[in-house]
Amino acid sequence: MTVRLVPATPTHFARLLEGRPPEQAIVLPHTPVAEPEVLAMLAGLAEAVGEVFSPPAWLVVSDDELVGLMSVTSVLEERRLQIGYGVAPGSQGRGHASAALKALVDWARSDPRVDALYAETRTDNIASQRVLERNGFVQMAERLDAEDGALFCWHIDCRGT
Repeated sequence: MTVRLVPATPTHFARLLEGRPPEQAIVLPHTPVAEPEVLAMLAGLAEAVGEVFSPPAWLVVSDDELVGLMSVTSVLEERRLQIGYGVAPGSQGRGHASAALKALVDWARSDPRVDALYAETRTDNIASQRVLERNGFVQMAERLDAEDGALFCWHIDCRGT
């Protein structure tokens, strides 16, 4: 399995919303990478974040198949990025999220614009918590979100060793 991150463009999101592959060389997964309303939300988020940071989102591609998406969900002060990610249901449990997050952490460590990454997981999402832990993220807090419920807050210092 070779996982790579491809910076997502507005055209990629438009094609995904039409049910088409984002690029000729990338095939769609057997199960949708996200529901249409989630894709539309992510496209809008990428457009907004893209005004202040680029790339704002990535396609997660494994052996030429789109298996997930990663996004900068917000640009925090002092070179800190809040991120989010998801893997198509039919592609879960195969290490794609861990490999993609490793690639994102490696990218962040090489980009002088990024000092730290932050993420949140639902307290009942054990798989995502393990993905973050395997990639060096540390749980720093817990908070209650009106929409998502109880969340763990995570971070990783990209300038440390």
